[in-house]
Amino acid sequence: MKLLDEFKSFAIKGNAIDMAVGIIIGGAFGKIITSIVSDIIMPPIGLLVGGVNFTDLKFVLKDAVGEIPAVTINYGNFIQVAFDFIIIAFSIFMVIKLLNAAKKKEEKVEEVKAPAGPTKEEVLLTEIRDLLKNK
Repeated sequence: MKLLDEFKSFAIKGNAIDMAVGIIIGGAFGKIITSIVSDIIMPPIGLLVGGVNFTDLKFVLKDAVGEIPAVTINYGNFIQVAFDFIIIAFSIFMVIKLLNAAKKKEEKVEEVKAPAGPTKEEVLLTEIRDLLKNK
């Protein structure tokens, strides 16, 4: 029963929930980036290099025989995935850079808003302390 309670405590914490949301959004973001790369970026690049569809590029190690498929090294698919990775990494870098810039602005605003002198409560407590010392 203790293990179950520990798991509940872990799962209900904000960090685990935030992580789950991040993973779900990351998966959806990955699909969007894959679509951008394969449907928008790669066709013009393929056209520039002679109408090549990168996902079709491969080395055939052994031709297909009957119902046995060919043995291939699909380097075109690797190129596609590498482009996906570069775009995802750059996008995440830019998002983190923007978040860090926004966080620095918030910290500067908080520093400016900090009170310069003691509060009314601090002044009253100081007066009470001084009165008690004098007795």
